[in-house]
Amino acid sequence: MNDLCIDVHHLNKHFGHHHAVKDFSLQVARGEIYGFLGPNGSGKTTSIRMMCGLITPDSGSGHCLGMDIFTQREAIKRRIGYMTQHFSMWENLTIRENLLFIARLHNLQQRRERVARTLAELGLESRQHQLAGALSGGWKQRMALAACMLHQPSLLFLDEPTAGVDPKARREFWHTLHQLSEEGVSILVSTHYMDEAERCHKVAYLSYGHLLANGTIPSIIQALNLTTMRITGAGLPALENRLQPFPVVEQTVIFGNNLFVTSRDEAQLTALITAVTGGSYAIAKVDTNLEDAFTWLMKNHDEKINN
Repeated sequence: MNDLCIDVHHLNKHFGHHHAVKDFSLQVARGEIYGFLGPNGSGKTTSIRMMCGLITPDSGSGHCLGMDIFTQREAIKRRIGYMTQHFSMWENLTIRENLLFIARLHNLQQRRERVARTLAELGLESRQHQLAGALSGGWKQRMALAACMLHQPSLLFLDEPTAGVDPKARREFWHTLHQLSEEGVSILVSTHYMDEAERCHKVAYLSYGHLLANGTIPSIIQALNLTTMRITGAGLPALENRLQPFPVVEQTVIFGNNLFVTSRDEAQLTALITAVTGGSYAIAKVDTNLEDAFTWLMKNHDEKINN
């Protein structure tokens, strides 16, 4: 338990007749950044909230920060930071005023010192007197993170924190997250961005309440045993349409002048592409990426549910 921030087993949650999370189990190490991916309504946020003691599971067991998620929820809440998807600060207050107000709400001691330290740590000192409503998306995001960090939590829950934020601000935000991770803060982050998932130490993929895969990205990709071929040339949409009906082809996608074709049988896929293209395209085997893996997982899970 000393090395685990979260250790939960067989969690379930219903909302009325809807079984939102089904038999969910996961372990998260201290200081680890864990990414949660999946389509909207897949159970990402519900799963994380159960693990953090924010909502009570219907069944299962587990600990967060060494405390029971059923009987010690209030104690857990005092040790976590929660950053919502939507900006929830007071826009007619400055950054500094927002943080001081939040510190008072939490009844924190040495409020001014805490706010000053947090402003410095998150690079907000130069803008501390600027109204929150006048900030860009990236600065609003940084201020929201500062609000989460005022009470020095051991665990952060970030719900799609970079939605609508420009690439530069996203990169700076993730640099800050890795600094916090180095300091021992555990971070759970839900995201739809594959490049952000690749910045996490481990990821979990959920669909319709089921945990379909979790672990390091290389381990997830390797376990699926997928082969991806890159085809380069002209007329790719027509070629894609010719390849898709064959059962050996799991999925296809075009990026620029390249068509990527994925299968679970390398020999059959190579033979098919050679026969269909007739040697008129450049063909090369490439590494299967995270998006290929998760698209395959979701496609096959959808087929199981529908059949």
